[in-house]
Amino acid sequence: MPNVVTHNLNVLGSVATSSLTAWRGCLVVQQAVQPEKPILLYDIEACPFCRRVREALTALNLDVEIRPCPKGGRRFRAEAEALGGKQQFPLLVDQNTDTVMYESAAIVDYLFSQYAGRPVPRYYRARSYQPVLGSAASAASGLRGMRARQGRVPEQALELWSFEGSPFSRLVREKLCELEIPYTLHNLGKEHWSEVGPARQRIKPGPYTPIPGGKRDAFFQQHRRVQVPYLEDPNTGQGLFESARILDYLEQQYAV
Repeated sequence: MPNVVTHNLNVLGSVATSSLTAWRGCLVVQQAVQPEKPILLYDIEACPFCRRVREALTALNLDVEIRPCPKGGRRFRAEAEALGGKQQFPLLVDQNTDTVMYESAAIVDYLFSQYAGRPVPRYYRARSYQPVLGSAASAASGLRGMRARQGRVPEQALELWSFEGSPFSRLVREKLCELEIPYTLHNLGKEHWSEVGPARQRIKPGPYTPIPGGKRDAFFQQHRRVQVPYLEDPNTGQGLFESARILDYLEQQYAV
């Protein structure tokens, strides 16, 4: 297992990141219908502009296939350039509408328009001060998830249940990005105010009951709890809760 002190310090840094970004990417604004073909996002976890897109994806509870493109990465950067013409991130590829887009503000506008039929909510609109706060938020997490590390390539993409504002989930996404491991990001945003708070002590007291018919309900029916991050690796059959366990697993299984 990773060093407990270091891990807890990283968690605190991740909490600071979520705080500096006003905890966007926690609550679902509108449940979008998942499209037939997967949406692809070429992404750098620590990039503040990529973060804005992931916040919007959580607000819409949309799943997306992440192609990590950290600085110094070799697995997906050339592919992204072939699709869009340059190595600039975020890059969104929507196979359902033959859309290839750069620029976070344009992507956020597209996602709300295409998948929610509405303008971008005020809380998610671009502000002049956001680049400064976004950079500070990335610095608070030690710029983890910015640069590539040498690792082994899995045969199949991994699957991660997460939401953008979750400090514990961010630690896992950082590791996946650094190791350039592709994964399906299953957004599992909070669907009601009563779900605010950590999984073991939500604001609403008593047994946890998710909203019937929602994504959290489906997850609850399968696992008897709703807690993120949760990672499944189809290459090994592993299914893991708890960020520290997942980080240790990724390090042992895929880091070189």
